[in-house]
Amino acid sequence: MVQLNRPNIGIFGKMNAGKSSLLNVLTGQDTSVVAQHPGTTTDPVKKIIEILDVGPVTLVDTAGVDDASLLGEQRVKRTMESLEQADLAVLVFAGELDAYDQQLMADCTAHNIPFFLVHNKCDEQKLQAEINGVDVLEFSCRQPDIPALLALIKKHLPKSAHAPSGILDGYVKAGEEVVLVIPVDASAPAGRLILPQVQTIRNLLDIGAVAVCVKDTELAAYLKTHTPALVVTDSQAFKYVNSVVPPFVPLTSFSILFSRQKGDFDAFLSGTRAIDSLRDGDKILIMESCSHTVNKCDDIGRTKIPAWLQKYTGKKLEFTVLANLDALPERLSQYKLAVQCGGCMVTRTQILRRVEKLKSAGVPVSNYGMTIAYCHGIFNRVTEIFRRKKC
Repeated sequence: MVQLNRPNIGIFGKMNAGKSSLLNVLTGQDTSVVAQHPGTTTDPVKKIIEILDVGPVTLVDTAGVDDASLLGEQRVKRTMESLEQADLAVLVFAGELDAYDQQLMADCTAHNIPFFLVHNKCDEQKLQAEINGVDVLEFSCRQPDIPALLALIKKHLPKSAHAPSGILDGYVKAGEEVVLVIPVDASAPAGRLILPQVQTIRNLLDIGAVAVCVKDTELAAYLKTHTPALVVTDSQAFKYVNSVVPPFVPLTSFSILFSRQKGDFDAFLSGTRAIDSLRDGDKILIMESCSHTVNKCDDIGRTKIPAWLQKYTGKKLEFTVLANLDALPERLSQYKLAVQCGGCMVTRTQILRRVEKLKSAGVPVSNYGMTIAYCHGIFNRVTEIFRRKKC
């Protein structure tokens, strides 16, 4: 399966616990700077490695949680943001566990983050107190037991993080034909397909289905001689594609496919209906999980979705756009709706933790594709296939 959104394995602990040394041992390179004085790591340091039977993962080295320097508060904040985005936390400590280590364990438990402990520098000081209910690896970066470390990573990293279910598994059968509508317009990258299209094609090949790619301008002619089992389109082309695809042919979008694989599908379904409750002056949070150069005339998050929402509701709304995985705004309760992109470039964990924060603050959450469909009056049609029983 094509998977560029690799699981995040974060390395956390106090300053000088040996986090950077552990990262360097795992990568076999001097990825992070190591020094005797505390606070060497300031911002999160990321490195991609391949783990046998798991695949590519992103290792994240972080600043110490006990950093009390002038910029320490900001560094610790970045560390905690990395913790919330982690699929697995490796908690490194030297000597005995203290209040900082205990708090990290509590934070992992509170956020349902799998974790295990690495007692580093065990060649200098043996662990005295017994730690119950948690896997603890006795470790020395001078004589590292890498197989034991990798075994614990494989044990605790959720399978869903590195082997997610296929986008259309259970909804398309082998031999069925699926038409993928791929507009080639100003927002399309030159010379390549975007990741949602690539992953959908690969999943259909894995299923044994037939993937047929057409531009929106070719769709009507193709449908005159073919009746596919499903049509998947770019959400921006919903209005036209809906008009030419017969009512008896299921229709959805790439964004909605990803809302199932990456997000909280039921939360998106219910959250989308909050569009009808919007009033003048309401604030909407648009969450785009990747970074790209912006063409303001064609940008879906900054221009098109705001325009469609205001046209549908007839209200004057205020929009905040959050790019990449920047921290959510402090006062979430000010927003009456949040709209999350498909999240093709990030992990399911990263999307779900964002959605949970918004739900806890009472903010309804929708998805790009669902919002566009709702504004065009085809919401029920494009989500119907996923409300049926799987084949």
